[in-house]
Amino acid sequence: MISKNIRKFRNENNWTQKELADKLHVGKTTVSNYETGYSEPDIETQLILADLFGVSLDELNSRKSDSKIKNYITINVYGRVPAGIPIEAIEDIEDTEELSLKDYQLSKDYIGLIVDGDSMYPKYLKGDTIIVEVTPQCENGEDCVVYVNGYDATLKTVIKNDDGTITLQPINPSYPPTTYGSDDEPIKILGRVKEIRRKI
Repeated sequence: MISKNIRKFRNENNWTQKELADKLHVGKTTVSNYETGYSEPDIETQLILADLFGVSLDELNSRKSDSKIKNYITINVYGRVPAGIPIEAIEDIEDTEELSLKDYQLSKDYIGLIVDGDSMYPKYLKGDTIIVEVTPQCENGEDCVVYVNGYDATLKTVIKNDDGTITLQPINPSYPPTTYGSDDEPIKILGRVKEIRRKI
């Protein structure tokens, strides 16, 4: 499958998506879409890619990785997720991640998000990639990505209180928890954290 081969050859050349996009004179989102399979490069672009990677067009379109298609899904990793913008329209894509279908379900939606800030330290470090199951629901005490009053998504532990209020609880004691009721700023859960991926 060409999407997996583009990602494979890009990584073998130690290029970021932005660097490959610059070589192709396209946006980083276009390269990300090639690698996730949302779109496929036309034949002229395939020829350019093959030349950049130093492979033949047949190798670029090789079906050697087809055996992995049923075992893995590829998701986008975002630097930020603004409220009110459909995820598929967000252009702040930093990278992609592969998820094993042994641990993740095709019937659910997932995104990656890069942690910024230290309110959830030491469990989450700045620069970590969190894998998020996109869902408006969560269990009490789960770590979730939450919108507060329409801003960018923030990572907090969601505490559902007996009186119907919701507390967003940081892990870092330097940051105070914030409790929201029906008369306060609206809260919307983007999704719950399923996994932390950390580069060493």
